[in-house]
Amino acid sequence: QVTLVESGGELVRAGDSLRLSCSVSGRTGTIYVVTWFRQVPGKERDFVSGISWSGGVTFYSDSVRGRFTISRDNVKNIMYLQMTNLKPEDTAVYYCAASPPYGKAIDYYTAPQPYTFWGQGTQVTVSS
Repeated sequence: QVTLVESGGELVRAGDSLRLSCSVSGRTGTIYVVTWFRQVPGKERDFVSGISWSGGVTFYSDSVRGRFTISRDNVKNIMYLQMTNLKPEDTAVYYCAASPPYGKAIDYYTAPQPYTFWGQGTQVTVSS
């Protein structure tokens, strides 16, 4: 079992920066990838950014590449999402999720289906 708890979401203005945190606990040795998704009401959960838990390989959606940076601290077992130049369209509930390895290419992990464990979400609202 893996438990994920997000924090850091708040109301900010366009152009501001914000850092989200995801605290990871439990059987972290079973984790291959930890990822951020986001969701707005009435829409599907969208991939934002992911990182391999042991190797630190990162991957991003086109919509956030160059503005968001994902990182992890394997000592503290925390994953971060540093968000800069925020836009109103970044408004969403942000979820972190963890997946075991499936022997697939990294693109496989940009969809919600592989993820076994999810946090409760943290709301990010960007005003214009």
